[in-house]
Formats: sequence, C-alpha cells, structure tokens
Amino acid sequence: MKKKILIVGGGTAGTMTANNLAKKLMPEIERDEVELVMISDSKNHYYRPGAMYVAFQKAAGHEFIRDQRSLLMPEIDFFVDPAVEINTKANYVKGKSGKKYDYDFLILATGCEVAAERIPGLVEGGDWFYTYEGAKKIAEKFAKIKSGKILVTVNFPKTPNIPHQCGIAPVETTMMLHDYLTERGVRENIEIVYTYPTKAQAVENGLFLQSPTSKVLPSVFDSINVRHQTGFTLAKVDPESKIAYSEEGESISFDILMSTPPFKAAKVIRDSGLSKALDNEGWLPTDKKTLKVIGLKNVYTLGDTVDLPVSKAGGTIHNQTDVVADNIAAELRYGYPTESYDGKVIAVAQMGLTCGMPLWYDYAEDVKPTPCSKLGSFMRLGFNKGLYWAAARGML
Repeated sequence: MKKKILIVGGGTAGTMTANNLAKKLMPEIERDEVELVMISDSKNHYYRPGAMYVAFQKAAGHEFIRDQRSLLMPEIDFFVDPAVEINTKANYVKGKSGKKYDYDFLILATGCEVAAERIPGLVEGGDWFYTYEGAKKIAEKFAKIKSGKILVTVNFPKTPNIPHQCGIAPVETTMMLHDYLTERGVRENIEIVYTYPTKAQAVENGLFLQSPTSKVLPSVFDSINVRHQTGFTLAKVDPESKIAYSEEGESISFDILMSTPPFKAAKVIRDSGLSKALDNEGWLPTDKKTLKVIGLKNVYTLGDTVDLPVSKAGGTIHNQTDVVADNIAAELRYGYPTESYDGKVIAVAQMGLTCGMPLWYDYAEDVKPTPCSKLGSFMRLGFNKGLYWAAARGML
C-alpha cells in the first residue's frame, strides 16, 4: 500500500525536508510506493533573515521572496491550504478548505510567529525586524532619526530553556545599526542602549544566551560606544510617553524601541493539544535526537516549532533536515530510524554591515566567538542572495 508523507509548512524547514525526502525516496516514488504532499498557508516562500537587511535599507524585500511551487521538486504535490486541525489519532490534518490530508508520516514545520501583543504597549510603541512589514516600518524611522535614543530589548519565551527566534539577531542588528547611523553621519548624536533580560536560557545577568559570547560582548559594545545593560526584562511599554518598563522595576525612555518581541508557535499547533509549553506558547515536545514529537511514533518536527535549546534559525534547520529525511526513509525501508541530531548549528553572523563572523555549536558545546571579517560578510550576503535558494531546493 502506498505510504503518504505529509509536510505542513512551506518555510525553510518544510521546503528543505520535502526536497530531501523526494531525493532520498526517488526509487519508492517511481514505483508509486510513496506519495509526498505539502500544504502551506501561502503560495509564496519568504526567506525570513532577509528582513533584517530591509530594516537598514540594504534590500527592498522582494529579493527574498519566491513562488513556493518553483522551489519544490515535481514529485511533491503542493497545496495552498492553511492547516486548521491536526488529528494524530486518526492520522490526518484538515485544511481551511475542509479537505482532510491523510498521512502515514507527518512533518510539522510550521515555524513560529511574532507575539508582540503579549507585552502591554509593545505593539503600539515598539518595532521589530522579524517580519518584512515590521522591517519596512522601522526602516522609515531609522532613515529619519537625527538625534535621540534607540533602545534595544530582548524577550524570551516563558517556557524554560527555549530561545527566541534567531538568538544572535539582536547583537547583529545592534552592530548593523551602529554602522548604518555612521553611514548617515548621525551616529554621534544618537545613543544606542542594548539591554538583555535577567534570565536568558541557561545564562543569568548576561548579554547573550550563551556564556562565552556573553562575556566578550561588553568589550565589543564598548568599542562602538553602545551602552549595554543586563537585568532588563521588558514588562510593558508606554507608547505615548515612549518609556519601557522592566520586570525588575526600571524604566528607560526611547525615541525608537527596537525589540526582539515574544514569539509563539503557529495557531494550529497551539490548538492541537500536542504542546505542554507554558503560556500557550505551543512549542512541540521534541526528542532531541530523533526529532520526533515525543509520544508520537509517526510525527516529526524541526525548525522554529521545537522545544529544543538550539537556535530557531536557518543554521539549525540545515542540520536537522537530513536527520528527519533520513529517519523517515529508514523507517519506510527498515522499520526504524537510523540518524541522530547532535544539536549542531552552523551560520555566519552579520556583525555590522561589512563584517561576518562564522559560528557553530551543538548540544555539548556553546558557540565560540571567532574573528569577524569582510570575507565572512561576503559569504553571508552570497548565501542570502543566491545559495539559500539552492539549499532550499535540497541542492546543498
């Protein structure tokens, strides 16, 4: 009997995994033994890290958008039909259209979304670069400001040991902001204040979510005249007075508030009953090695939806996708998974507009800061504007 593999989500995680599965299972597909189906809530594919460049007017945004169908191998059936119900007992996912998509194996790659409404006043008084709409909005403000104060805040999920989306992004954008304002000739008239919450995953009273990087950041920020402060956990924002208040009882005024907002899993995941995460955040309980949803034999997850203590970023997905694809292929062929994810994350951080820093870490070892260079920035930009699309198609 033909086996059906259903991928929910057309972002980086879903697209790479679907294409990897198509390649690995080509013999079974050609024998009509396996069917691959993807459903997504959009006909477009958005490269999310590109929004960061839009915020500093280094990209318009359209460069990072492709037609989703064009990224998928022809062996994959694709439907624009937002998932609204997941039934793991009857093995189906229902789309908004009312259609039920049956499966033998399910891959949940639905990502996460901005949840700024979870902090009073943040929607009205804050800005962020994690969406293209938000990036365009803050870009207009960055282009106009000539003097004043830009406040950077970072929010973590309520669920312990879970990172926000793209852990290095607040550092990246703070340094890019410094370079951008310097280019505009207004940096000396603008104060940049970088703040970090008291608790950030396993680190307390630091400036980053891992200790080695947290320890070097003060000297990095001092070198570019960025004021830095730990122990500032954003509690609420007064959008009229432009004041940010912390859970620790402090307040900081601002002209622009650049925030890493709260995040939550997609609604269909939060409504599924599969997650036990705090505050209905929706992170899926994930086996750290197999990447199966804990308690479910035929459901896998990866990317931003998981509850693992690794970055919710593309550099993580690139190392998870082969594990998921290999394990499903092995289950079909041998009856058991064969691969194990070690928590590896590999990426190049954009530490300013012209400097890139390679970084990598895994479950056992924190990221180690490495020298930043123009070559590193060239590699990052080259990946963003070209190589990513090859990677999404499963070619890298």
